[in-house]
Amino acid sequence: MMKTTKSRGAPALPLNTIIGGDCIEVMRALPEESVDLIFADPPYNLQLKGDLHRPDNSRVDAVDDHWDQFASFESYDRFTRAWLAAARRLLKPNGAIWVIGSYHNIFRVGTALQDAGYWLLNDVVWRKSNPMPNFRGKRFTNAHETMIWASKSEGAKYTFNYEALKALNDGIQMRSDWVLPICTGHERIKDAAGDKAHPTQKPAALLHRVLVGTTNAGDVVLDPFFGTGTTGAVAKMLGRDWIGIEREDAYRAVAEARIAQVRRFDATALQTTGSKRAEPRIPFGQLVERGLLRPGEVLTSISGKAAKVRADGSLVADGVNGSIHQVGAALEGAPSCNGWTYWCYRREGAIVPIDVLRQQLRAELDH
Repeated sequence: MMKTTKSRGAPALPLNTIIGGDCIEVMRALPEESVDLIFADPPYNLQLKGDLHRPDNSRVDAVDDHWDQFASFESYDRFTRAWLAAARRLLKPNGAIWVIGSYHNIFRVGTALQDAGYWLLNDVVWRKSNPMPNFRGKRFTNAHETMIWASKSEGAKYTFNYEALKALNDGIQMRSDWVLPICTGHERIKDAAGDKAHPTQKPAALLHRVLVGTTNAGDVVLDPFFGTGTTGAVAKMLGRDWIGIEREDAYRAVAEARIAQVRRFDATALQTTGSKRAEPRIPFGQLVERGLLRPGEVLTSISGKAAKVRADGSLVADGVNGSIHQVGAALEGAPSCNGWTYWCYRREGAIVPIDVLRQQLRAELDH
């Protein structure tokens, strides 16, 4: 069932719906500042000259559809500027956009993004683990595409779920080069004749990473070049609302059937690892005020250092006094120290990090 949102005097926002028509006209008709994120996979303007064949003389199913054909660079640039302007109008003040492209178009798109007032945050290279070979042997194998991530404007408080992406990457900070396979096998959607339903279908893994990293559950995600609906399918699974715009009837039919089969993850699965910076700040002194630690109590470190808790929430050790961070750094001769993980207290014979007490106070605030 279609879900809509409507503020007083504004047209309804057709959530979880594929809208047919020209993306620029459709975006101009949607409510201003109503979308959290836009993922755009615009025409690449590949400028192909004739058919491409494999060494066995079989024809490569390349991107030669009418929607990817432009009369000149100038006409492509006019199209790019028009849809980017319409898209920016739809973004909320803290919204952001992702645009993916190849070497044929991404540099022109990047210029247009900056000219339109967007603020570039990162370029991300999608490195294909299984790229199509260069059959003619006259160039490097084209093994990557580039994505540009940009906020609506400089200073916007865009969403970036750093800890969630780190968790997704086995505890290692997520880099700007993503190694993921192109669509093959069961993921590649075929038409009734057994051919690719869309020549540039993007893998669900790519959209999963984008949406987990730069949106939250309940956000609205717009895809103005919806194709076979990868953005909508992944958004539905992840509990995001979505809007697709697609002018081609055949692609809309495929996307609608595909998304109808998608099940949304349950509420527990939709939760992601939160940012530590977003958690409430708990001063160490509150642990003393609340009686969780007593003035005069001795804290110890894993390396065997010791310090006494003072009534004002500071520590004293070997003539050094200051915060839990300052004293820890001084004792270790280090430029800095995270006192929350450095210091421990003793209870019933067990050694417990003081951060456990901080988390107890944070849990109280959540309730």
